Order: sequence, then C-alpha cells, then structure tokens
Amino acid sequence: MADHDGNRGRIDALLEQMTPEEKAGQLTQYFTFARAPDEVSRVEAEVRAGRVGSLLFVCKAEEINRLQRVAVEETRLGIPLLFGFDVIHGLRTILPVPLAMAASWDPDVAEAGQAVAAAEARAIGLHWTFAPMVDIARDPRWGRMIEGAGEDPYLGCAMAAAQVRGFQGAQIGASGRIIAGPKHFAGYGAALGGRDYDEVDLSDNELWNIYLPPFKAAIDAGAGNVMSAYMGLNGVPASGNRWLMTEVLRDAWGFEGFVVTDAGA
Repeated sequence: MADHDGNRGRIDALLEQMTPEEKAGQLTQYFTFARAPDEVSRVEAEVRAGRVGSLLFVCKAEEINRLQRVAVEETRLGIPLLFGFDVIHGLRTILPVPLAMAASWDPDVAEAGQAVAAAEARAIGLHWTFAPMVDIARDPRWGRMIEGAGEDPYLGCAMAAAQVRGFQGAQIGASGRIIAGPKHFAGYGAALGGRDYDEVDLSDNELWNIYLPPFKAAIDAGAGNVMSAYMGLNGVPASGNRWLMTEVLRDAWGFEGFVVTDAGA
C-alpha cells in the first residue's frame, strides 16, 4: 500500500481499543448459507455483537450490503466484514475447471480467466476467494485433483502465479479484483491412498521440490492469504504446525498476509 505507515498507525490505534473478545471476533469466520430465518438472525446477532470478522458463502449483493451495514453502522468499532467465497473457476461466467485450464499450458489464459471471475465477484461485494488450489496431485484416486494443475510442479508454479495475478491484479485492493487464497498448505494432494483428509507422509525431497514450490510461486506473486490444510503432515496437524506456518511460511518465505484454516480444521 502507498500509505503503509499511515495504515499501520490506524490499525495499531484500533487494536488498542479492542477487547479480547473483539479481537477473537475478528479472527472468527462464520459459514452462512442464509437458508433459514433463524440462521440469518443468529449470524446477524453475532455480527452486531462484534464477534465476526468474516463470512463465507454469502453471495447475494443485497445480503452482503445489508450485513456490511450492520458491521459498519451498528457495532462499537465499525470494522467492515470480509466476505469470502469459493470462486474457483468463474462466478457467473463459468470457466473450464482448473485442471483443464492447466492443460492449456497457457498461464496468460488462466490469468485472464481469473480476472473475469474476480471482477464478477467484486461486483457483488465479495473481497476474497478460496483459490487457487495449488496442490500437486499424483494419485488419480484423489477426487480433488480436478481443482489443481495436476502432477507437474513447474506447470503448477506457473499456473499458481498466473491465477494469483488474475484474482488480485497489481496489488491488494486493486479495482475489480479480490484477495487470492492459495490452498491447501501443504502436501494435501498426497493423502495416503488418495483418501481425502487422510495423513500425508512426505520426504524432505518431495516436500521441497514437488509440493511446496507452487505455494512459493503464489506467495511471490503477491497472494494475500494462504489456507492451511486439514490433514496431518508427517504426524503433525498442518493447521497447528509451527515449522510449516512460522519457520517456512513467515520466516523463510517472508509471507505477510493472513492464514485461514480449512473449514473447521
């Protein structure tokens, strides 16, 4: 951001005003499908109480606007909500699935496609996508390999970076763009027996040379968010893995964005 120091000062001043409950609220994301009046009322009450920082799966502009007004106008600190959605291969305009986009071997096409998806998402008030999925997948039994670029880390890196550029544009907050959230950090595509969420056991060679490079490429392209993986990596749950989340992601790679867990992880 051009006014990085000024923004940091405003953030620090805001943090000084916040109670522990409000800080915890900003770290809390609710699923809401807005299917039942009681669910809508419950989520709205939590927003009004300052116990929600972001919402997932709200995808109607009028509902996004209504809940955003509650957050900004009816809470003590007026902190806006972040709205996220799985904009994976298009929102209104449906694109080929990510594996098919990767099969083009044309990162420029993938970048242009995700720019269209970002523009449509931002137009209805969304800020953030849980994409691209940059997991390398080499076991055809794994049902989620359709969401990634396949088995090759070189192609995976090229597609990861291109999609981040497509979603985000030149910088976070660019007009008509949204925050990219590469997932699932890390090794998720190597689940034992192709069983989703199952344990992952990877050597250092496989991890550093095959499964981590697409994440590094996405971060180097400017990704503002990273999603941690559900499963255990070499015996340690990925979402609580200090080596992975701090020593690799923060210290070695210099990632300054925010991390979100996969649903309920």
